[in-house]
Amino acid sequence: MNCRVLAADILLAITRDGKSLSTILEPALQSLPQANDRAFVQALVYGVLRWYYRLDHLLNIMTRKPIKDDRVRMLALLGFYQLTAMRVKPHAAVSETVSSVRESWARPLINGLLRTYQRDCEALNTRLDLDPVSATAHPAWLLEQLGASWPQSVNEITSANNQPPPMTLRVHLGRWTRDAALERLREAGLMAQPGAMVPSAVLLEKPVPVSQIPGFAEGDFSVQDEAAQLAAHLLNLQPGLRVLDLCAAPGGKSAHILESAPEVKELVALDIAPERLERVRENLHRIGLHARLIAGDALTPETWWDGQTFDRILVDAPCSALGVIRRHPDIKLLRQPSDLEALATIQSTILRTAWTLLKPGGQIVYGTCSILPVENVEVIAAFLATHPEAIELPIGASWGIPQPFGRQILTGMHDMDGFYYARIMKPCDQGA
Repeated sequence: MNCRVLAADILLAITRDGKSLSTILEPALQSLPQANDRAFVQALVYGVLRWYYRLDHLLNIMTRKPIKDDRVRMLALLGFYQLTAMRVKPHAAVSETVSSVRESWARPLINGLLRTYQRDCEALNTRLDLDPVSATAHPAWLLEQLGASWPQSVNEITSANNQPPPMTLRVHLGRWTRDAALERLREAGLMAQPGAMVPSAVLLEKPVPVSQIPGFAEGDFSVQDEAAQLAAHLLNLQPGLRVLDLCAAPGGKSAHILESAPEVKELVALDIAPERLERVRENLHRIGLHARLIAGDALTPETWWDGQTFDRILVDAPCSALGVIRRHPDIKLLRQPSDLEALATIQSTILRTAWTLLKPGGQIVYGTCSILPVENVEVIAAFLATHPEAIELPIGASWGIPQPFGRQILTGMHDMDGFYYARIMKPCDQGA
């Protein structure tokens, strides 16, 4: 299998067919027996997705009319990306990309485009930088949303979105201190530094396969961004509490809850997709912990709830995931502005439903990996307006940006993904 052709086909499945990177990349890479080939294809795919809007604009200004063959067009973008951002030698990037083109009519075209870019790259890049979409490699609608929400931080957000994220680990603090864990990593040749905001977080200097992390298979370490690790701490967990993790897959937060508070009475992990719930089961099995797993819809608790209220509920709400673009660059192409209103409606409905499952005196932590207020502080504000008995619990912390309700982390802030959290308590004298 030709690596560049495979990369082009993966990219077409995303950009043309609307498939998600997380569902198609790994199966496609299995067709390559060599690890270095798999790494090369992955780098190509991630890179073109990160810079798609810039590369696509470059192709448009260099061609008199659109290239109608989708694969040929994608191979041109792959060639541009190799010349702009990869360590591939320029002559190899051109020759290997041209030889990957199966259509004889297109080889001279691709050869000419790549060689013209080599010759005129400075002028072409200057031209690309004049247009906000190509300069930032973000769609116009998203730039508009970011400008309206975070006018002083747009450049920082888009820059962070276009950079590979750090590989952050969560230390199982029930087994290791963080200092001991850092020493263990160093002994294995892995340099790391402690996270700034969460006691369990360590950031690797360089990403590595999990097979190289000592104790990973036994659950001593897990891969989880530091922002996601905040959730368990915000729940204010104590022995004997009954905890619900709504929308729990893939299970990182559920696992962290149990690591942080092994003496909780019960953890119920709910997810609507049975196949995604298997990921939760696998994660919990790896760390040797147990939760009650339920495949069910958070919007219809009557189909799965046993009638016993919960002391703590984590509402890990479905969202646009615009705070994790650096990990999932296909989001820039797949997400549409029309998604936001529908998601906000679902988020509000799940939050209202969770309130009915909460015990008087109990607490809800609402979180998303979005950076847009419509999915975050506006959802909480609307809930509090219709539930005057609810008490918003301010989050006293040094991370993120304080909001009228909750706190917002912007992508790249403190080396973390973009996340929002808010806390709500039901008064002791209130029923469901």
